[in-house]
Amino acid sequence: MLRLPALLLSALLLSILTSCTFVQDRYPTLPPGLYRAELALEYNPIVPNPKGAPIPEKTNLEFDEVTEGQLPFTMEVVYETDTTFRIEIHNGEEITVVPAKDIITGRDQQAGRDTLRIDFPVFDTHISAYHEENVIEGVWVIHYRDNYRIPFKAYFGRGHRFTSLRKTPAADVSGKWAVTFGMGDEEPFPGIAEFEQNGNHLTGTFRTETGDYRYLEGTVQANKLYLSVFDGSHAFLFEAIIKEDGTISGTFRSGRHYLTNWTAKRDDNFTLINPNELTLMKEDIPLSFSFPNVDGDTISLDGEQYDGRPKLVQIMGTWCPNCREETAFIRDYLANNDVRDLEVITLAFEKYGQEDERSKASIRQYYENMKVSWPILLAGPADKDAAGIALPMLSKIFSFPTLLFVDRDNKVKRIYTGFNGKATSKYGEFEAGFEASVSELLKTEASK
Repeated sequence: MLRLPALLLSALLLSILTSCTFVQDRYPTLPPGLYRAELALEYNPIVPNPKGAPIPEKTNLEFDEVTEGQLPFTMEVVYETDTTFRIEIHNGEEITVVPAKDIITGRDQQAGRDTLRIDFPVFDTHISAYHEENVIEGVWVIHYRDNYRIPFKAYFGRGHRFTSLRKTPAADVSGKWAVTFGMGDEEPFPGIAEFEQNGNHLTGTFRTETGDYRYLEGTVQANKLYLSVFDGSHAFLFEAIIKEDGTISGTFRSGRHYLTNWTAKRDDNFTLINPNELTLMKEDIPLSFSFPNVDGDTISLDGEQYDGRPKLVQIMGTWCPNCREETAFIRDYLANNDVRDLEVITLAFEKYGQEDERSKASIRQYYENMKVSWPILLAGPADKDAAGIALPMLSKIFSFPTLLFVDRDNKVKRIYTGFNGKATSKYGEFEAGFEASVSELLKTEASK
């Protein structure tokens, strides 16, 4: 039998123990690296169904779902110090960063388990979970919806999204597709899908007349197509079949509260209604409004501080990711361009309504996270009809966000509905149009 000298054996044991202690001290909670996460959008209670009767909400689906409502995404734990870490959520080209200050770890003494809370303060949501070894398990909670909790799991060391399979795709779906959404009695609405496929890997988005569906990422496996996004606010899941005639037919889920069909066919010439033509002024009259800020002070467009100045009026909600992207665009444009005396005013329509203190807290949090320098006024509840009542001179509010370009006499020169963000092919067009409209506002002079 081979015997190690006592001194050498002691040194070896000390090295092993020290190494283990170092890893534990350095990463006292989650191990760093990639995780494959899932949200269980489908509610599957065990319900007696001896006759095998069709489930009501599934009877009108055109596509037999494969994922059973499991929305996958990937995230990465990145340590910034020996004890603090951030989380990066991956969706196509977009990385949503949850900073260390919005992550709380602890210990549930009663359950004897380690805990994790991931806050998305701008979107008023959070993930609350236990973690043990290489698994995180809990719920994603939306605060402004009653009892809205979606089961969440994440597995360390798994980097794939939908599947690690590599089935040969039946087709390359890259390009532009005319899309129709709708199911049953729902009024159908149009969209445009923009896909980019590289082998099995698929990215893209959907544009609609009220905005885009963010950075989607997924896969094509044989004749099946899958896409998803989760960013703390959106929880979108698309799955579909590529038919032999070249068309696509599938289902679209938004969280647990919305499920519909979608169909698509290639059409490079298909267009949506121009976003400048959806919302109009009822009459050629000056825009006028007065709403409170978070301190309770009433701010009026007719006030002295805005007299004779060109203005951007943004209609939005702090809960809306497309609004957030538009806000970031405006903020960066102001910082990088000579806008002279241009003013910006945001009218926020919030999930908790106009009187609830939580709406004011959401706006204060928005100021902190978005670093905006202009007034955000609390204009009403998060409802497009309510926004129309608050601004009766507009024909109809179709979308959050909606952006008004207002001249020095408070005349509305242009109204842009929705937002075509960086995930779409129309972002450059929006950017150029925005710059042209602002330049035109700055050239004008107030009437005497």
